[in-house]
Amino acid sequence: MKTNRYPVLVTLIASSFIFCTGCNNASSSAEKISSDSDGKKSEKVPNVYDQIKLDTAKYNRLIHNLANHDTTGLWPVKAPYPLEGAVLPFNRIVAFYGNLYSKKMGILGELPKNEMLKKLKGEVAKWQAADPSLPVIPALHYVAVTAQGSPGKDNKHRLRMPAHQIDTIINWAKEINGLVFLDIQVGHSTVREEVPPLEKFLKLPQVHLGIDPEFSMKGGNVPGTKIGTFSADDVNDAIDFLVKTVKKYNLPPKILVVHRFTQGMLTNYKQIKKVPEVQVVIDMDGWGDKTLKRSSYLRYVYREPVEFSGFKLFYKNDTKTGSDQLYTPQELLKFVPKPIYIQYQ
Repeated sequence: MKTNRYPVLVTLIASSFIFCTGCNNASSSAEKISSDSDGKKSEKVPNVYDQIKLDTAKYNRLIHNLANHDTTGLWPVKAPYPLEGAVLPFNRIVAFYGNLYSKKMGILGELPKNEMLKKLKGEVAKWQAADPSLPVIPALHYVAVTAQGSPGKDNKHRLRMPAHQIDTIINWAKEINGLVFLDIQVGHSTVREEVPPLEKFLKLPQVHLGIDPEFSMKGGNVPGTKIGTFSADDVNDAIDFLVKTVKKYNLPPKILVVHRFTQGMLTNYKQIKKVPEVQVVIDMDGWGDKTLKRSSYLRYVYREPVEFSGFKLFYKNDTKTGSDQLYTPQELLKFVPKPIYIQYQ
């Protein structure tokens, strides 16, 4: 996608630095074990896991439906069946994105809790009405590691959010029987370094992962001054860790969301692993008018298939030229393939 999203990114980076200056030390905060995530009390697993047993005939029918009559052979993607308890393709996910320290990073941190959850439920209802064939699950997509304009004590240009804030997000999601996605902006760090500290949360069945190549500065640039990149190796590092976590804790499959809106953000996509323990969603990120967003979806999601597709909507930046520029569920359901993960920022 065009870098018309780019000026906003600089603002987000600046905001993330300002709002985190009062946080606890990044390393020590991430290492603290919260009673919510590691206590002896067992977590309530969303009903979705109790309801779903892997029905391969239904799975086949659903992924062909998501392919939306594609005749090129690209979709549906050939992949092994997931483990039992898989969320996708048996459900559609509608998520709110953001961080509680900033009103500029997304709707999740912009609105007060109750107002935000009410709005999320409203979006879920719209999607459920648009496609009654798939149950719609709400989710909170929380930026757990934020890229930073300053290097910080460890010179990594990233800051890990405090564990108690992740616990807060998990508790909020419980109230709406929803999922949680923890998102990582690595800065000068790596996926291999940033994912393991989140194991205490990822071992919960309802907690999943997101990784954002936009802020992966392999060339040493300051985040926000250039669009970053992940290779298949970076994505596979996340997949490998999630596979180990699923096996270690006997979990249903994890979902991995990978953001993308340019060609260079994700390289060697054909080498991304397809395994029963992890379901990969390529999320069409970036803001702009409908024509630009659809074009980007065709170029970077449709033409370079990985497994499942997602689509991101920006309440403010997508509607700069008018409120009708925000895609509706009915419009997105005409896309090839149909997105199964929808994110609002």
